[in-house]
Amino acid sequence: MKLTLTSSAIEKINELNKANHNYIWLYYDTDDCGCGVSGMPSVRLTNSTDDAFESVENDNGEYEVIIHKQQAVFFANQLTLDHLGNSFRLSSPEGILNPIIPDNDLVKGVVV
Repeated sequence: MKLTLTSSAIEKINELNKANHNYIWLYYDTDDCGCGVSGMPSVRLTNSTDDAFESVENDNGEYEVIIHKQQAVFFANQLTLDHLGNSFRLSSPEGILNPIIPDNDLVKGVVV
């Protein structure tokens, strides 16, 4: 799996990252979706990881990208994170995985 981050995405992440998080977490958000397979691919910033996570290849030198091993099935092998207007967009060559990831979702208090 590989995540490409556009320059506008990196710029906005740096602006939002007031807590100096080390990781970009490819996160499968199931809150209020009913069950574990009904969710939306998203991203979060975090400072922690553990053995349940694996690294994701990426092209930026500022952050390590991680994903929970059990959630990897919900993401495409080639991903792009872009920032447009007031939200992030996660897409793949096959299509858009999540067209609207609000800026504040990146800094929600999700703990590994």
